Amino acid sequence: MLLLNLRQVPDDEADEVKALLHEHDIDFYETPPSFWGVNAGGIWLQNTAQREEAKQLLATYQQARALHAQAKWQSQRAAGTHPTQWSIIKQRPIRFIATVVGIGVLFLVMTLPFWGL
Repeated sequence: MLLLNLRQVPDDEADEVKALLHEHDIDFYETPPSFWGVNAGGIWLQNTAQREEAKQLLATYQQARALHAQAKWQSQRAAGTHPTQWSIIKQRPIRFIATVVGIGVLFLVMTLPFWGL
């Protein structure tokens, strides 16, 4: 039974979940993501009898992680160091310009057939 889909899960979170399962002697195995990105990988339970315990542990862990992330963001915001849209653009201006140009080109290509009417 799939316990955790690893799509867009940071490596540190996946490692902490695996450590938590090891700590509570819950049998699991991990499938890696596929080469083409069709399958994101996952953490699977071997024993379905441990399902409820594992789900409860995961819910408690995720709640604590969310509270920690919120507290970190609040402290960054209070200190004035939280990331803003403008600070992200200033960090990577070339990427921002390339994205805007790409969107413009895509819009042009998509609307080109309508200009001939």
